[in-house]
Amino acid sequence: MNNSELKRDWLKKYSIVPDVLKSMSDINTAATAFNTNIDAVLKISGKGISKLINESGLSLVMLEHIRETRLNAPEDVIKGIFKCFTKGIAEEWLTEDKAVFDWMVANLGYDRLQMGGQGGIVANVLAVTGVKKVYAHTNSLPKLQAEQFLTLDNLVSFDSEGKEASAYKIDRKEDIPLIHWIIEFDKGDYVEVDGQKFVCPKANRFIATYDPLNLRLVKDEAFIKATTGQAMDYVILSGYHALTEKNEGLRLQRETLPIIQSWRKNGVVVHLEVASTQDIAVRKAVIGTIAPEVDSIGVNERETIDILEALGKEDLAKACEKNTHSVNLFKAILEIKKHIKCGRVQMHMFGLYITLQDKGFKISPEANLRGMMMAATLAAGKAGTGSLNDRNTLLWAQGQEVSDIGLEELRTLADYVGNEALLKTGLGEYDGFDVIAVPTILIEKPVTLVGMGDTISSLSLLGAR
Repeated sequence: MNNSELKRDWLKKYSIVPDVLKSMSDINTAATAFNTNIDAVLKISGKGISKLINESGLSLVMLEHIRETRLNAPEDVIKGIFKCFTKGIAEEWLTEDKAVFDWMVANLGYDRLQMGGQGGIVANVLAVTGVKKVYAHTNSLPKLQAEQFLTLDNLVSFDSEGKEASAYKIDRKEDIPLIHWIIEFDKGDYVEVDGQKFVCPKANRFIATYDPLNLRLVKDEAFIKATTGQAMDYVILSGYHALTEKNEGLRLQRETLPIIQSWRKNGVVVHLEVASTQDIAVRKAVIGTIAPEVDSIGVNERETIDILEALGKEDLAKACEKNTHSVNLFKAILEIKKHIKCGRVQMHMFGLYITLQDKGFKISPEANLRGMMMAATLAAGKAGTGSLNDRNTLLWAQGQEVSDIGLEELRTLADYVGNEALLKTGLGEYDGFDVIAVPTILIEKPVTLVGMGDTISSLSLLGAR
């Protein structure tokens, strides 16, 4: 079949999305943990990057010399921006140095403030899509943080006395705001350094994080008590990527295991967003200790490669780095699935989502397909409008065709797994696992990409009903 015919078929499949969205109100309870913060969003141009480079006196050789993906000095902020801009990739680098934070305040600024952290972003998304009650974990909830929550009474957290309340109404005055910089850039923009021109190949972002509480996975005991003391439907788990071995990250992540086990004992479906974990020791520990304890994990292209490196699969990691296409990434998540042995692995790449899960998993392949199409529609809406804050605009992208890029990636994958029907149905199997693959709607000039992966993973899972 040609792409025009396939687009018509997939458009018909996607017509079910409004009904899938409506069914979100059948979900009684969900929770998000552990990281919530405030994002300072900045759109930076090639000229803006050049200005930072010139003011810092960095040469091309210095820019490309990266000892570790951390912010040990102000110059590392510029190096991180330059790396992600020139490669069109997304990374998050951390710092515990207040001098670096002060430099970002003085030299970067921001265009706007918005909800940050996987936990906070997903809490807002789940609440606006109609889940009856969403518990948001907050280790810091002053007024400025509360203002980033949607004004919805089905979205709750806990005040200074541990009492449940609408999250947007809480003001824990003793808490400090936790602010991260989200530095976005556009495809096709360019920067010149030492006479060489570097063109950005893909719109993406660099995240620069200074966050003393999330760096230590500080937990709100009122949230833990409330969510482990009842049966819930789902928990979306994240926040480990901010830990470092030096700051007892291995111990801190181990301390969450009894909480996860308590959730699952109560019948909760627990999903882990792996996120870009720069500390290799923490990354190995999360993959080896946390991931096997959950029902589902979510990764993007970069995180998939990071996990391969943590597993010692260097050849496959290099192959994915060199050619980030559906077949290499499918091989990667197959390797990850076999190693971790959690029931479900979802990977979102440019133009295509792929889910690999056990036969007989508690969520059927057909249900997964519906959830993934809803996620693709709402994610395109977020890219096109800049947010998912208004229920009336959630279906902004409904009726748009899937992308040629996504169809070609799916065609290549269908050839590899030896199942031509996968291209048309999105459903297949390989090596004893169910395979679900969905070509997505792409927005040519996205307003924002912040929190896109978290939105995709959480909505794919909860929409699978």
